[in-house]
Parts: sequence; C-alpha cells; structure tokens
Amino acid sequence: MAPEGVSAQPGPRAPWWRRLRIDGFLTAIIVAAVIGSIVPARGWAIPAVDWLGTILIGLLFFLYGTRLSPVDTLHGLRNWRLHGLVFGFTFVLFPLVGLGLSLLLGDWLGTTLALGILYLTLCPSTVQSSVNFTSIAGGNVAGAVVSASVSNILGVFLTPLLAMLLIGGMGVHINPSSILTVAANILAPYLVGQVLRRWTLGFVTRHPRLKLVDQASIVVIVYAAFSEAMRSQSWSQTTIGRMIALVVILSALVAVMLSLSWWAAGRVGMDRADQIAAQMCATKKSLMTGLPMAAVIFAGSGHALGLVGLPLIVFHQIQLMACGALASHHARSITPREAAGGGPSSQARSSGSSAQPDRAGGGEPHRGSRHRV
Repeated sequence: MAPEGVSAQPGPRAPWWRRLRIDGFLTAIIVAAVIGSIVPARGWAIPAVDWLGTILIGLLFFLYGTRLSPVDTLHGLRNWRLHGLVFGFTFVLFPLVGLGLSLLLGDWLGTTLALGILYLTLCPSTVQSSVNFTSIAGGNVAGAVVSASVSNILGVFLTPLLAMLLIGGMGVHINPSSILTVAANILAPYLVGQVLRRWTLGFVTRHPRLKLVDQASIVVIVYAAFSEAMRSQSWSQTTIGRMIALVVILSALVAVMLSLSWWAAGRVGMDRADQIAAQMCATKKSLMTGLPMAAVIFAGSGHALGLVGLPLIVFHQIQLMACGALASHHARSITPREAAGGGPSSQARSSGSSAQPDRAGGGEPHRGSRHRV
C-alpha cells in the first residue's frame, strides 16, 4: 500500500504480444488446415486419418452421453415456448434462409461454397458455448442446457434428413445410408455413454482435460477435409474475393438471426432470462456435430469436404465473437433489482455462475440449477 498522500504508481505494462488472448482451438484449426493444404494425407495415411477421426468422434459423443443427465433433460422439456422457438429457428427458419441464400448466391460464390452455406443452416445448435454465453449474459441457464442438448440429439436425424430433402433436391447425390452411418458414429456412442454414466460420470468429472477430445476430433477432421480438397484440387474452384464475400455474408447472417431471435422471443411473451437463452441457443450452429456429419453426408457427392465445411468453420468463429460481445452487453445491462437477486435474470445467472466460455462450441454441458427449465 502506498504511503498516505502518495498515489500508487501502476506497474509496467506487459508487452502487447503478451496481452493478446489467443484462441488455442482456433489456432489448431488454422494449423491443421495449413498442414492439410501443404502436406495432405496420401496412400496409407488416408484411411489412417479417417479411422482416427471416427474413433475420436465416437469417444466425443460417448463422453457427451456420460455428461448429460437424462432426468434433467426430461424435466426441462416443460418450457415449451423456449424450446419451440429454438427448434423452430434451428430446423425451420435457418434451413429456409440457407436454401434461399444457396439459390441466390450459387453462381456468384460457386456451387460448393453455396452448398456449404446451405449445409451449415441445417446443423443443430451448440451445447457448451450456448450454455456458457447464456450464463455470462444472466439468462436461463437450465433452459439453455435442455434446448441446446435436445437440439444436438435431434440433429443426428434431422440434419441428414434435411440434407436429403434440400441438398438432394438440388441434384447433389446424398446416400440415404448416411443416416444410418451418422447414427452409428454419433448416436450409438452417445447412448452407450448414457447407459454407462452411472459408472463413468465420476471419472469424467474428475478429468476435465478430457474436453480436449472435443477439440482433437475437429482438428483431425479439418486436416482430413483440407487434405482431400488438395488431392482433388478443389481450391481451384474459389478465389480470395469469394472468401471475403463469404465472411461478409455469414457475418450478416449471424447479425440478422441474433436480432430476429431476440425480437421473436419478446413477441411470444418470454421474460428477459428466457429471451437471452433463446437468443444464444437459436442462433448457434455446432461445429462439433456438423463437421463429422458432413464427412458422412457428402461422401461420394463429388463436392470436397474442405469447401463444403468451410462456411461452417467460418460461421462458428463469427458466432463466438458476436455472442461473446453480446453476452457481455447483456451482463452490463442487468438492472439493480436483478443484480440484487430480485429478478429472474439474476437467479438464472447465479445458477450458472461457474460456467466458463468454451470456444470449442461443444462438449460438456453446464450442470446448473433447474431454475425455470
């Protein structure tokens, strides 16, 4: 403490490069994409990388099944307005917008990137980032857990079905057996995790570093996708101008959906806590679930997974930055009454106050209270 009458002098600031907050997961994705473009898998390495990705995805959803309580999920389905709005945005409005964008922009962006935009709109919501941003913003954490989790489970069936209906209807071959393959690779490990969670939950809870499996699975898939794009010379189909246009289009899509979901939640009579949960869950698209399904759905379609999955990867990062800023804005705008515990937002926020932002966009759901699910 400085002597009386003498102002404390701030210490020297750290160099600017030490103050940067570098997203390790995003960095790993970029590195995997660069390596896949420079040193693509060839020969025996192709099936080895594919098998590694399949194993990691199976382990990812086994852990997800272990973490999610089925009792909490069933209990939380009672908030039908919140969940109905989230599911309506995720599996109805988003696909319709994506269909319109793909038809409108196909000649301009190229067929494969346009299909990628359509595909990303078919994907389910994220779990971890939706819940964490809801908690930071002071929203209904328990409701967000249920909405995002059920969205992911339904997406295992609805995303391939929507792809067959909308993408297959545009002349792209989508093998109907992809639904069974997705179920085997994703749903089966999840169900095994649910059955065994009585014995495995303690181990998983004691080892939080297991969430690295989430990130490792996506890094491997990104490497495999960009390797395949290089082997098929798919990058010749796009340009820097198209890439810039893609970022602008997806940024506008995120902004419109964030605004529209907030307005719609208010129109159906939700309070502020539910509005925040609806906004954070209804506007997300899961990289963790979407990219593995894309590898199955587009296998043999003639379109490179690297280009098809690129809009989803870009959208994922944009939604994290936008929702991070928006969550902080919501947190700052909490009224004194809510901050003192007199309003629903404060109660919901306190139930999830231990949540930390997770840029993987998937993984362990927050185990908050059951307030207003």
